[in-house]
Amino acid sequence: MKEILTQKIKLQSASISLHIRREDLLHPFVSGNKIRKLKYNLLQVKLENQDTILTFGGAFSNHIAAVAFSGKEQGFKTIGIIRGDELSDKILENPTLQFAQNCGMQFEFVSREIYRIKSEIAFLESLKQKFGSFYLIPEGGTNELAIKGCQEILTQTDAEFDYICCSVGTGGTISGIINSSLPHQKILGFPALKGDFLQNEICNFAQNNNWELITDYHFGGYAKVNQELIAFVNQFYKENEIPLDPIYTGKMVFGVMDLINKNYFPENSKILLIHTGGIQGIQGMNNKLKSRQLPTIEFHV
Repeated sequence: MKEILTQKIKLQSASISLHIRREDLLHPFVSGNKIRKLKYNLLQVKLENQDTILTFGGAFSNHIAAVAFSGKEQGFKTIGIIRGDELSDKILENPTLQFAQNCGMQFEFVSREIYRIKSEIAFLESLKQKFGSFYLIPEGGTNELAIKGCQEILTQTDAEFDYICCSVGTGGTISGIINSSLPHQKILGFPALKGDFLQNEICNFAQNNNWELITDYHFGGYAKVNQELIAFVNQFYKENEIPLDPIYTGKMVFGVMDLINKNYFPENSKILLIHTGGIQGIQGMNNKLKSRQLPTIEFHV
């Protein structure tokens, strides 16, 4: 894992100090929160003498790509249960699935109806009958060992910050940050999905109550974007030379900037943004935007 880099962000407001933790630079293929979530899970695979990892994800899943590369790198067989049986003959049209396949991941494409029961015992037993013994990692990678890894995102040098902000998918990353935060710090999560169900998910793992979900910046729901968000991501890159993915971190940074402009943060606040990676998904998003004749993300990854 590379050395952690924290960069200062240019702001018009002189009373606010804004920095971003470049977790996206930790690894070229297993970047951001994925390397944190997988760290102790991969160790557990070895402890249990397993040779196969099975997990779940969608068509452009950062988690699927990360597990596939980690398996290739560390000598594990990987199986991806992919949401959407219509994707089975479209692998070559999908940069994420193509990457995972090139890393050796075996796919099982299932309908969205079946995917909804992916956590049920009967379905998991059917997977064991089909594939044999495997180490199970949940969708998004969130489990107790993932939380343990995400607790290492914050370091002693981060005590100066009053607010820690991150995007929220399955709730694992923010839970780890909450658990390692200090009493004077407020943790703000920006869900990439609609709905309040994440509140309960985070409560299952978080040990402190110094956190809040800001639910106004999902842009319509998971993987939903609009021209305003794409323009913001492009402008942010021009000003700071920091790429943002439009699914997670881009929405979080947009939200924080908007809150700064609305004077949400007290004067002299010191804010740390956590960049959770996700850059691998930009090519797939650009393909989607082009098909809809919409502006694309302009920087190269």
